[in-house]
Amino acid sequence: MTVTEEFRAARDRMLDLRTDYEAARSEFQWPRFEHFNFALDWFDQIAADPAKAGNPALVIVEQDGSATRRSYADLSRRSAQVANWLRGQGVRRGDRMIIMLGNQVELWELMLAGIKLGIVMIPTTTLMGPADLKDRVERGGANWAAVGSANIGKFAEVPGDYTLIEIGAGAAAADESVLQYADSAGSGEEFTPDAPTLADETLLLYFTSGTTSKAKLVEHTHTSYPVGHLSTMFWIGMEPGDVHLNVASPGWAKHAWSNVFTPWIAEACVFIYNYERFDAKALMEQMDRESVTSFCAPPTVWRMLIQADLTLLKNPPTKVVSAGEPLNAEVIDQVQRAWGQTIRDGFGQTESTVQIANTPGQPIKIGAMGKPLPGYDVVLVDPATGAEGDDGELCLRLDPAPSA
Repeated sequence: MTVTEEFRAARDRMLDLRTDYEAARSEFQWPRFEHFNFALDWFDQIAADPAKAGNPALVIVEQDGSATRRSYADLSRRSAQVANWLRGQGVRRGDRMIIMLGNQVELWELMLAGIKLGIVMIPTTTLMGPADLKDRVERGGANWAAVGSANIGKFAEVPGDYTLIEIGAGAAAADESVLQYADSAGSGEEFTPDAPTLADETLLLYFTSGTTSKAKLVEHTHTSYPVGHLSTMFWIGMEPGDVHLNVASPGWAKHAWSNVFTPWIAEACVFIYNYERFDAKALMEQMDRESVTSFCAPPTVWRMLIQADLTLLKNPPTKVVSAGEPLNAEVIDQVQRAWGQTIRDGFGQTESTVQIANTPGQPIKIGAMGKPLPGYDVVLVDPATGAEGDDGELCLRLDPAPSA
């Protein structure tokens, strides 16, 4: 059995059991790989299937109504071009690249290209200033930085031995030391990897938000997120053909959770609506227009949504979830009455995929974040005594580890 077949078998079993929590908990085992490359062994294999190649993989709609649409085949070809071009510029397996982009198609092209090449990507929010970028370059050991034109000027104040790649022609275009991403359009559409990708090679370095202390640097491998998000797919209940909208900003781990890995594991479509200022009515209009079936938003967005007339959404999504903090009963009740769906909470961290959640078909207790996901062995430990019990800190048993 190939790694693609093994991954598909695990994915399909999770789909089969998506409303049978107990069976999924007892049956599911993480697939263990020596080699795995999500872009080559999974995404490109979907794109190579004539029955699936033209399926929508990414739709980005702007506030003015203009849209960018890419199929699985489109992104497979384009990411191969980008990977070939990057290799031609000297990017090598294990190199570290800051990716500082908004919700634009180049972000997804670069993510897939980076996986194909075997580089280490450091996604970074566009809100970062020079001081934070200096920290990311230093602690992340960045060799490269792919940055949109609007933010590339920030790097003038960021020392380091790295090469800039500009996305979108701007002021830096006249600087010959800055590579122009647009030049990748002339590269070949067939990509050959330099070696098999080891499952435990580093793929992503995420900085946490640093809310209570200095931002931590979190490492993920070619399996910990690309395979680990089978649990997130199970939580959401996502299926092939779904159109998934996740309200999360690029640069943070939740964006990779639900705007890259989970939808594409499910063979669904990532939908993005770019807006300058939140407008519940406009958001719901776009959800109707694009037939959104799956919706994830933080509690702040849910609280703003219920200030509007939720019945304006004529075809509500059938999967609605929330993460970040507990939702209050009023929000859950209003959505239930208007859309006929119950918002299901989930809990995870930058360091993991979703660990605990209310999953489809599982009885929900308002205020409770749910039960351990298949593949996770969760216990409560008294921090003073180390004893397991009904109260304490959430801990994961790591023998065996949740995912490689």
